[in-house]
This record gives sequence, structure tokens and C-alpha cells, in this order.
Amino acid sequence: MTIRLAVPEEAEACWNIRNLAIREGCKTSYSPAVLAAWTPDAMPESYRKVIAENPFFVAEIPGGERVATGYLDLSSGSVEAIFTLPGYSGQGFAGQIIETIKHEAIKRGLKKLTLSSTPNAQTFYERQGFILIKEGSCPSKLAQTDLRCMDMAIEF
Repeated sequence: MTIRLAVPEEAEACWNIRNLAIREGCKTSYSPAVLAAWTPDAMPESYRKVIAENPFFVAEIPGGERVATGYLDLSSGSVEAIFTLPGYSGQGFAGQIIETIKHEAIKRGLKKLTLSSTPNAQTFYERQGFILIKEGSCPSKLAQTDLRCMDMAIEF
């Protein structure tokens, strides 16, 4: 497995990982209608811009298949888009991306990282050292609703 920076030309492949991970992983947390609205097949062009402007990582297995993503949002100091393809969950890909993001954050002088977790991913982030700050709701333009989420943080 290799963790590397993504390039904007890979945006559609990263979007697909996102959608498949949400559709499978979040089906116990959100309704089918919310999941469908939140994961449109058509990728917003802003997603490509996120890849270009932030350290956006992909986990790649031998043969070149991308199986997980995640990035450090430089404007907010937050962890975003940690997604693993169904079928590859539990194999350490997302954890490796989190470690890479932590190292990137420290290298850039950040003392703290935040994130908003879906309910189903809270224990994963706790295993990575993040602490629950509060449960709340996060507005989602795509889902057209507020999503239940867990605000979490880690300090270095």
C-alpha cells in the first residue's frame, strides 16, 4: 500500500470512493433519501478544487487501485473526506491516511486537528486519538438537511 497526494485529475475516482463509502457505511445512521441526496453521481467541480488546494491523500494498493481518501483542510485545520471503499474497510488504509494527515498538520505547525464524524465512524476516530467534544448537527448542502455528527478533536 502507498499513501500519496492525489492530483485533480483523480477527482472523479476519489468522489466515487466517497460515495460508495457513505452509501455503505452510513446506512445505519441516515435515511435512504438522505444518503441518495448526499451522494450524487455527478461530482461538484468544487471537489476538484479541494484536491488542488489541500494536502489530499489517497491510499493505493499494488496494481494502482485507489481504495481510501482523506485530506487536511488548510483553511480550517480539519480532517475531511476519510473514506474507504467497501470491501477494504478494517484493513488499516484510513488509519494510515489519518497518520499522514497528522504528520502533515504537525509539519505545518498546527497544534490541533478537528473533524465532524458521522455516528458510525466515531469509534474509528477515537481509536486514532480523537476525543468527542460534542454531538450536534452539520449542515449539508448536498443532502439538503442537517446531518447528525460528532465534533471531535486531537491536540499535539
